[in-house]
Amino acid sequence: MSLPTLLSQHIVRRPQRIALLQHIAEQGSITRAAKSAGLSYKAAWDAIDELNNLAQKPLVERSVGGKGGGGAKLSAEGERVLRLYQKLQALQAQVLEAAEDASDLDLLGRLMLRTSARNQLHGKVVAIETQGHNDRVRLELAEGLSIAAQITHDSTVRLDLQPGTEVVALIKAGWLDVLGSGDEAIPGHNCLEGVIEEILNAEDGPCEVRIGLPNGQTLCALAETWHLQSRELTSGKPVRAQFSPSNVLLGTPL
Repeated sequence: MSLPTLLSQHIVRRPQRIALLQHIAEQGSITRAAKSAGLSYKAAWDAIDELNNLAQKPLVERSVGGKGGGGAKLSAEGERVLRLYQKLQALQAQVLEAAEDASDLDLLGRLMLRTSARNQLHGKVVAIETQGHNDRVRLELAEGLSIAAQITHDSTVRLDLQPGTEVVALIKAGWLDVLGSGDEAIPGHNCLEGVIEEILNAEDGPCEVRIGLPNGQTLCALAETWHLQSRELTSGKPVRAQFSPSNVLLGTPL
């Protein structure tokens, strides 16, 4: 299955987040759209990041600090996906009417995966290099960015991976290292350059760092306050996110 199939599953499984697109189109503000959708401000940002990362192109264009807590509008792709969502709502109603038993819907729910990984990036396999029992899978993200994943050869076979296969790369926020200008990247690790969009301080524990990539996707990393301060990393500053290929999990639609 292609990624549009995965996105359509996401729409059916998590309608509140997709409906956020409608509220953004109407309100033009993250704060007001979140309130209308029944989400917290942070949950709205998380939803936007997730949607932008899963789509071929960013669905929401945003600016931090605008009127009402940050301005936002749908991109042309976002408007197209919103129309798709409205069509799927009608189809979903037909499916609910056609279901012969409530257990049918429970089964469909179990078949649609939800994950705790904060970073879910759409990509396409461009190369697979065998390294003993493991394979190094090179993925191309949107706008030509690329990362590598290291998985077992058995996993490559089980997922039926080959050049051209569309996948979702899953990376937990705690697996990313935030690098300053003076930090050296580890050879062989993935290292993506971006700009810090926002730093969310936690009362107890590491800060959440949102990193905007040049292709419109967003990474979420965790970093201690002292680590950020010692490198003078603040919102708007360039930054690098490093992570091991072995910490990239791959998923494909069922």
